[in-house]
Amino acid sequence: MTYFMPPEWAPHERTWMAWPSPNPTFADDTELAEARAAWAGVAHAVRAFEPVTMVVGPGQEATARELLDPSVELVERDLDDAWMRDIGPTFVKHRETGELAAVDWTFNGWGAQDWARWEHDSKIARHVADLSGVPVHSTNLVNEGGGIHVDGEGTVLLTETVQLDPDRNQGWSKADVEAEIHARIGTSKAIWLPRGLTGDYGRFGTRGHVDIVAAFAAPGVVLVHEQEDPAHPDFEVSREIIDVLSGQTDAQGRPLEIVGVPAPTVLTDPDDGSWVDYSYINHYLCNDGVVLCGFDDPNDERAAAIFRRLFPRRTVRLVDARTIFAAGGGIHCITQQQPLAPR
Repeated sequence: MTYFMPPEWAPHERTWMAWPSPNPTFADDTELAEARAAWAGVAHAVRAFEPVTMVVGPGQEATARELLDPSVELVERDLDDAWMRDIGPTFVKHRETGELAAVDWTFNGWGAQDWARWEHDSKIARHVADLSGVPVHSTNLVNEGGGIHVDGEGTVLLTETVQLDPDRNQGWSKADVEAEIHARIGTSKAIWLPRGLTGDYGRFGTRGHVDIVAAFAAPGVVLVHEQEDPAHPDFEVSREIIDVLSGQTDAQGRPLEIVGVPAPTVLTDPDDGSWVDYSYINHYLCNDGVVLCGFDDPNDERAAAIFRRLFPRRTVRLVDARTIFAAGGGIHCITQQQPLAPR
């Protein structure tokens, strides 16, 4: 395995994002305007720690520039949606030289969902790789960046309802998926979670991305979403996931330390009463910083305290993520790191 995916806490060259443009995710001009303000808030929080490049659709540069600081670089490419974690490349590093390459997963709109468009988004990974000046490693495996999380030392977290989704990878077995994942991102052990959070199976959900329910914070340390209210169906989901991870070892043979992160106290969407999948797990690590989802919730500070303890040398910034979650994701879902490469 010549290339490997560095962990998110490794140094970054920059962060890539995609600007929201008119599409089915945003029902009207008001929702689109709110999304743009939310995306801009995340871009500015990340920009405090490292460079940010925002991909904007044709004709959208003026609206982006109105809201974004001039230090945020804009590049124009055709876009369908705005989830750079999923449509962008997964950057990998050569084990000996440190040179970068980009994995271009096959993208089909989170399992060819009826509302999704992906004619342009399926090409964004290659565009970003070209803009970064790195070679592309293509694969037929349908996968999204939010569907994997690595420790940088051989272990990857996956979800059965994502990589084994018949609308993504019809006929692929666990062994098939593991072999391709390991070959592309340099891992050697996959830990499969049975499913994601309940709200992630709604209309704009991903059908179980791992980055909203579990994430490595360091080798051997896994953050897990912990719903504390038995009234929410994720009370049982989070306990099932903790049970699966308990007693597991990573690729290096270390027992996993599980750190529960309490879910926000709000249980349902005030507009339609559906179960929310608000989660602090969907954070983003950038150079010297942690950009953490905020929900104007009593548990915001509890979560921030956990992240400050785990990342004492990083500044933790809470950014309101409710608008992003309403569209189907969180802060991690709209960001994609480009690791630092040798000069």
